Amino acid sequence: MSLRDAFNVLDIQSGKITSEDIKQAYRKAAQKYHPDRNPAGLDMMKMVNAAYETLRDFEGEVFAEGRTNYGESVNVALNSIIGLGLDIEVCGTWVWVTGNTKPHKDILKAANFKWAHKKAAWYFRPEGQKARRHHKSWSMDKIRESYGSKSINDKNQAQLQTV
Repeated sequence: MSLRDAFNVLDIQSGKITSEDIKQAYRKAAQKYHPDRNPAGLDMMKMVNAAYETLRDFEGEVFAEGRTNYGESVNVALNSIIGLGLDIEVCGTWVWVTGNTKPHKDILKAANFKWAHKKAAWYFRPEGQKARRHHKSWSMDKIRESYGSKSINDKNQAQLQTV
């Protein structure tokens, strides 16, 4: 995960940032997106943990130009589709959805997911984050290799619904 994405996920604002600021932002995000409080918590915590790992030892100046709160937008998108029985995968700050998506096309569109024809998958990217040109030709394996991948299976989704 890039530094910019990690700052956006943890909603860290501009200014001089210390490791203590990063810990506080991590704790706040962990409470907000914890699986006991949030149906999409497992996926969100994977993203929050990755952001914290990226920033753990960071100290310095941060500039908030073009900053958006990725965490909240991803959380809303995930909560819209949790429980549909689809395969959900987090790669960096993007969410990819596969499986039998056709019956859920309208729900995915309403949650701002977009269809990637060449990958035969739906994706959600936080607002303000643009795709790099060469990614259109990347396979899902290349994306997983470059950005990491965390999946949530149907068993975990069923547990989330009962919380």
